[in-house]
Parts: sequence; C-alpha cells; structure tokens
Amino acid sequence: IKRISINVAGLVLINPGNPTGQVSSPDEVKEVVKFCARHNLVLLSDEVYQENIYREGDEFFSARRAADELGMIKDDAIQLCSFHSVSKGVTGECGQRGGYVEMVGIDDDVNDILYKLAASKLCSNASGQAMVSLMCRGPNPGDVSYESHEQEKKALFEGLRDRALLVSKGLDSIPGFSCQPATGAMYCFPSVDLPPGVIKASQELGFSPDTLYSLDLLQSTGICVVPASGFGQKEGRFGFRTTFLSLESKSVVERIRDHYETFCAKYSD
Repeated sequence: IKRISINVAGLVLINPGNPTGQVSSPDEVKEVVKFCARHNLVLLSDEVYQENIYREGDEFFSARRAADELGMIKDDAIQLCSFHSVSKGVTGECGQRGGYVEMVGIDDDVNDILYKLAASKLCSNASGQAMVSLMCRGPNPGDVSYESHEQEKKALFEGLRDRALLVSKGLDSIPGFSCQPATGAMYCFPSVDLPPGVIKASQELGFSPDTLYSLDLLQSTGICVVPASGFGQKEGRFGFRTTFLSLESKSVVERIRDHYETFCAKYSD
C-alpha cells in the first residue's frame, strides 16, 4: 500500500466471487480481515452470492464471522460493511431493488450521514423491503407457502449448480480456453488465447484484444460477455466474464466454441 501513489481508504471483498465464481475459504477471509485491520482500511464485504455455493465441502464464511472469531469486533479493531441483496444470489430478482448493509466499527457520524441519506428518499421501496424480508426470513415449516417456496428455491439452486458445472467444463474443453470450475456465484471467467492478428488489430482500433473478441462474438452470435480487461487482469491475459443464468447454456457454449475457431482463422495472419 505504501508503495503506490494513491491514498487507499478501503478494500472490497466479493465472496463468493465476481467475476471469478470462486468461494473464499475461512482462512482466506480471515487473512483479508487481518490485512484491513492492520492497514486501517474499511472492508466492504459484498456477500450477495452467499447461498450460491455449488461444490461439496465449500461453505460461505462471512467477513463478520471472521472478524468475530479473531476478536476484532470485541476489540473494535475493524471497520466493516457487509452487503446483501435480493437482486442477486438464488433470489435473483434483478428488477427489484432491496438489500441491506450491516456496519461494524463504523464511526457514529458516518452512520448518521448514511441514515440521513436514506431518510431523504421521498418514497419507501415497499416491494424491495418485502423481498428482503422474504430473503432473510422465509416461510416457516407449517406455513401455507412453505413447501412451494422451498421447492422453487431448490429448483433454482440446482439449476444454477448444474449449469455452473456445464459451462465451466464446456469452456475449459475449448482448445485455446482455460476455465477454472465455478464453485460459487453465477460467473465463469475463462482465459482465452488470442492470435497475434487480434493484438495488432486491437491496437489499431484503440481498445483491448479481449474487447475486440467480445464485440466480434456479440456481432456474430448475439452472445454478450464482459471483456476481462475491465476487471484489471494480469497483463498479457485475455478473456471474458460470462454467466450461466441462461437455460440454453449448453448451446451457448457450443456457439462460443464455433465462433472462436472462425475468429482465430480470421485473425491468423
């Protein structure tokens, strides 16, 4: 931190991860918490995919739990904001705007300002608030809607879990692609080998090679992905982020496979 020329005030942890689709272990979360405490950084913990854990043996481990087990909450040694939302995760109601932030170790003056900002809104987001209540406290066993709610939630989760495996394995099987298993969230983040012609053409156009690839994929197939260059990836790595939300994920992977072969031939010189 001291070697860079900007004043770092906070660090964002997204767990499970976006764009990587990885799940952080308890030890990894604790290391992040200790790092932030050591350098007096506000930890902004994005935990909106906490129910999206697909690999057996993995678990969601919150930053607050890590701070508590390390004794940092009792000692007031960490500044932590934890976020959850109905527009992500298994609920996935992207048209709704509801969520919460829990603040630990945050100065009272900062809390007052945040409450003032929230109170300045003209209308309450009643539907979003109802969704948050359902997300946090769903129907209880014996309630009229309990069985149907659990069945729908189970079906949504299992669909995401199955497509996570299908898409990550499918992308990884494409020659020139490398994709780690998506063990959480709803994203795959493959790296893609691009021929020299793509590098040259992208330099002439003034944007990154994986942006050129992503635009060509969109124009040729209608498949929209996010260039990995937008996530600050390692220099020399090219790729993209995609989701496995689509029920047509199997055919999407095949169209990506076919397009990549054509795209590489187009820029092979």
